[in-house]
Order: sequence, then structure tokens, then C-alpha cells
Amino acid sequence: MQQWTVRRAEPADAEEIARINVAAWQRAYRGIIADETLDRMLPQERLAGWRRWLSAPDPSAVLVAVDDQGAIGAYCGVGAVRADDDRHRDLPTGELIALYANPDHLGTGAGRLVHEAGLAHLADQGFRYAVLWVFETNEPSRAFYAAHGWRADGAGKHHRLGTQELVETRYGRFLPAARGRNRRCFGPGWPLAHPSSV
Repeated sequence: MQQWTVRRAEPADAEEIARINVAAWQRAYRGIIADETLDRMLPQERLAGWRRWLSAPDPSAVLVAVDDQGAIGAYCGVGAVRADDDRHRDLPTGELIALYANPDHLGTGAGRLVHEAGLAHLADQGFRYAVLWVFETNEPSRAFYAAHGWRADGAGKHHRLGTQELVETRYGRFLPAARGRNRRCFGPGWPLAHPSSV
């Protein structure tokens, strides 16, 4: 079984994450986003943005699942909720901003593991509720989120990408209790390896 270690991503990971980001978009959104838009995406166009995000302070974090060779199997980006309208009316609210697996490692558990780590990071930062946005027609991702405790809350928004108008659906969930691991890396106190089952 594939074993993964979860750690906080560093600026040196930006190139690999940008490559995974583009490959994951091209696989996951084929049939949702126009082929010509997907085919024009280049990792180097996203590199500067990734370097900025990977240098951002808490509560923002990008977590990666790496194999024993250090290759990234999946990543998850989290932080404070970005839009006031997405805040829970009573609880401090974080956001799952990105969750993507390397297409070569789908089904190995890497995505599930960084998802769990992202939620734990938000909880450790003091958030008690989280939201995410997913394309309405992205059934595989919606099924993944539903299986992991997320629920569509009825909110939606339109997102323009090139000439396309896409609809996104908001999901929300309560976060697990904080584990007291408010640190820059999921180190010895965190599961260092996790057998894959998803």
C-alpha cells in the first residue's frame, strides 16, 4: 500500500505544485471547462502565485502528501474565509481553498490525507466551521466532499472563466476539535505515514 507523509509545503515546492495544479485541472475539469481553456494552461503561468501563497503566514497553509521519495501526491490549501458572505453567523470560519491530487496518484489516499490535515490545521488556528466552493457539475468532487462530512448549504455563485459562465456551489461543515498542533509542520505528532484506502 502507498504510504504518505503530510508536511507543510514550502516555496521550493512551488514548481511541483504548479505542475500538479495544471494536470489536475486538465483531468478533473475536462467536460466542465472548455478544452481550449484547459489546453492553454501552463504551470509557469501559475508559479508566481504559488510562491506567494507558500510564503503566506498562518492561518493560511498549503499541506502536501509526499511519498518516500519526496514526490507530492496531493495538496490542500486552507486559510481564513475569503468572503464575508461565506462566514458562519456564529462561528470563526475557515476555508478549504484548494484540494487536488496528482492524476498519477488518484485513489491512493493522498487526497484524503491532506484533506484531513487541512481541516486539522484550520481547527488548530481557532476556526470552528469551514466552507468550500465546488463547480456544480463536478460530481466526483461533490461526492468526495459529501462522503467527508461536507454539506451543500444552498448558496451558489457564477464564475466567469474566459467566455464560460460556470456555477459554483458552496459546502460547509463543522471542524474537528483542535489537536493543539499549531505549528508550521505536521511533524512527529502527526501521522507520518498513512496506508491508502481511498
